[in-house]
Amino acid sequence: MSTPPEPHPNVRETAHRIAEMDVRGAAAIADAAAAALGVQAAESDADSSEAFQAALHAAARELHDTRPTAVSLPNALRYVLSGLDGGDGDVEALRRTVERRVARFQAGLDAAQDRLGGIGAGRFTDGDVVMTHCHSTDAIACIEHAVDSGVELEAVVKETRPRNQGHITAGQLRELGVPVTLIVDNAAHRLMNDVDHLLVGADSIAADGSVINKIGTAGLAVSARDRGVPIIVAAQSIKLDPRTLTGAAVTIEERNPEEVIDAGTRAEIGEIGVANPAFDVTPPRHVDAIVTEHGQFPPESVVVLMRELFGNGISEPWESV
Repeated sequence: MSTPPEPHPNVRETAHRIAEMDVRGAAAIADAAAAALGVQAAESDADSSEAFQAALHAAARELHDTRPTAVSLPNALRYVLSGLDGGDGDVEALRRTVERRVARFQAGLDAAQDRLGGIGAGRFTDGDVVMTHCHSTDAIACIEHAVDSGVELEAVVKETRPRNQGHITAGQLRELGVPVTLIVDNAAHRLMNDVDHLLVGADSIAADGSVINKIGTAGLAVSARDRGVPIIVAAQSIKLDPRTLTGAAVTIEERNPEEVIDAGTRAEIGEIGVANPAFDVTPPRHVDAIVTEHGQFPPESVVVLMRELFGNGISEPWESV
């Protein structure tokens, strides 16, 4: 069996930045992964279609293995790699095909988020208070469209430990002119009576409408349901997980314990285990609407959209050499 080709250094760097969360957010991860495949194709010195595709697939595998839960990553790889055919060995034709697909995918991301934002903005009315969790560019897009249309909103933003992604959300909402109250995660239930909507993003959505998002989302949704607060999930269709059409389970990423506690403090405490799951699963019964660029859906109906977009087959071309 031949040794897999080495990915381009840009692919290695992109994979590292995704794994370390220097690149974060499902859309940003997808965009970066597609761009890295574009560099791999543009700078490949392969002299045959077989060698070109083997190197491209090796690059895709390296990118794919960085974040097991963020389904936008494999969906981006599927889009760029789908339909490639070695043909008569014309490497230049393959290179141009990859570059076109990367450009089309990246343009589609921007357009999809803009459409989604316009749809999600319709959920809000003047004076509403919105609670957010973590950082989601799709959720931000909904608020931005509402503000641009003249709707006055306020936001209660959870800090979202252990990486404090809520700080990013708070900063971006202030740039939009939205008054922000930043809260510690444990204060969410206490303040739930003061908000009109819970707005979150998603890293993955399963065929049954379950939402996989930043750890803490599931408990937050239970709290919102208890208080009668509508729960809106803003998620582009690249976050639909076609693997779950066949009943495959979603892998929940476990991150470095040092995000929770540094090595020195841990040593002072003594022998303890540390769990740092990055995501949890919110069941469809706790979600009111999933807003996508194709419209908004009750969670139980998202499988219809998934089948329209992906069919019943699951392509993982990076697994072939």
